[in-house]
Amino acid sequence: MTPRRKRMIAVGVLLTGMAITAVLLISAFRQNLLYFYTPTQIANGEAAIDKGIRIGGLVKDGSLQRTEGTLDISFLVTDRVNEIPVKYSGILPDLFREGQGIVARGKMDENGVFVAEEVLAKHDENYMPPEAQDALDAAKTME
Repeated sequence: MTPRRKRMIAVGVLLTGMAITAVLLISAFRQNLLYFYTPTQIANGEAAIDKGIRIGGLVKDGSLQRTEGTLDISFLVTDRVNEIPVKYSGILPDLFREGQGIVARGKMDENGVFVAEEVLAKHDENYMPPEAQDALDAAKTME
């Protein structure tokens, strides 16, 4: 085998390896990508069922329900236009309360209930996740 042929084979193997690596990276990125949705977008059917997403909005006043003796909790998340029921089992952030801005990560079930795996609350009076703030601002203009 000539040196030129060896070099061409090496370049071919290198390019094939790079292509396989790129495909695997893109596949991993797509699997870990979490889209953000507002309650209005979910009500309009834009969110996939049984696929990981994030939702954000305000915890509706009077909607908080705790199951006695467990860590199960349910509440409504609203963008002041639509509401989505959320179920969560676990310890909530200290700043979580009704009327509070939150972002939750989880999946929509077939009954239209968001089953949260993680709930995050804003950390002070001046901060709200940009996606949630934009959603609330857009909902105000729709009123």
